[in-house]
Amino acid sequence: MALSTIGGPERKLSIGRKLWEVNWGLVLLVSLVASVGFAMLYSAAGGSLDPWASRQMIRFGVGLVLMLAIAVIDLRFWLKFAYPAYAMAVLLLVAVMVFGTIGMGARRWIDLGPFNIQPSEVMKIALILALARYFHGLTIEEVRKIRWLLIPLAMILLPAGLVMKQPDLGTALLLIMTGGIILFFAGVRLWKFALALGAGLGTIPIAWQLMHDYQRRRVLTFLDPENDPLGSGYHILQSKIALGSGHIFGKGFLQGTQAHLNFLPEKQTDFIFTTLAEEMGMAGALTLIGLYICIFAYGLAIALRARHQYGRLVAAGFTGMFFLYVFINIAMVTGLVPVVGVPLPLVSYGGTSMMTLLVGMGLLLNVYVHRDLQLPRRLDGGLG
Repeated sequence: MALSTIGGPERKLSIGRKLWEVNWGLVLLVSLVASVGFAMLYSAAGGSLDPWASRQMIRFGVGLVLMLAIAVIDLRFWLKFAYPAYAMAVLLLVAVMVFGTIGMGARRWIDLGPFNIQPSEVMKIALILALARYFHGLTIEEVRKIRWLLIPLAMILLPAGLVMKQPDLGTALLLIMTGGIILFFAGVRLWKFALALGAGLGTIPIAWQLMHDYQRRRVLTFLDPENDPLGSGYHILQSKIALGSGHIFGKGFLQGTQAHLNFLPEKQTDFIFTTLAEEMGMAGALTLIGLYICIFAYGLAIALRARHQYGRLVAAGFTGMFFLYVFINIAMVTGLVPVVGVPLPLVSYGGTSMMTLLVGMGLLLNVYVHRDLQLPRRLDGGLG
């Protein structure tokens, strides 16, 4: 595989050399955050590796190997694969509406026998790759013209609409916001974002009518959780109690009463940050947030160091998506935004989200390894 630097001679990198080039500091940070998750899942199970921690560790081990494999594949492969990946993800979203299995009132998974696949998770990565490829083929003058933005807007809204039909409001919002981050880094001017935001606010009454009953209840609960403390407001009230009871240094590992006495709902998934804050206190919570901030910094630095637009947008898009995961989950369990079911990255229990994030991390590492690669604006055959 060839890697050439701008203004410099072409140099060939073997697989071993590419592994040497991997940003191992980022790999260490990812492993540390995942280890926090293992410890919290162990605690949530009352001091047992089963049923959550052991499975999560196996998934992380497999995902870590996959992440490193993705990191050393020639970046031009991911450039060429971007549009086919997006098309495949759209087909899977359509298929889940027809053949998908229903769980917890939503149709989000396709049963493939030994395992289930969640197409919306595939779309999160595919959308980043496809948008990055599209803008890689444009000049900055073209990016600033509205007619060149119609295709990427359709690429964002189509999967978001399909995901909303499942229904999965949280993932749909993630897709829209991740797309917006890529548009911003591609050079779309701020007044266009303001125009889109104004149009979005104007559709709120229509969106309210189209919402499912449980989604309306979540919004109303966010506005006044004490209105139904034993019903729709129960989750967030118990979360706030657990957060407050942790104080500065927490009650101690395995000593969280809200979680272990089952007052705290979904303690291994959506509300695992609350479990951490109760047992490790504000100090533990801030330590985890500090690790996340370091990952954000690495991601932005990789995006800025890439000498090609495709790599910059892939790195910025995934880093932005990762940030949204963290922000929405923590804001959700602290009552700053409505509960939308977004997991805490690498910490919450869940195989699909874990694999999605590690694939994204692999792409981020890939951009770092191939940061000096010369990429043509248009591929052979005239594809943009």
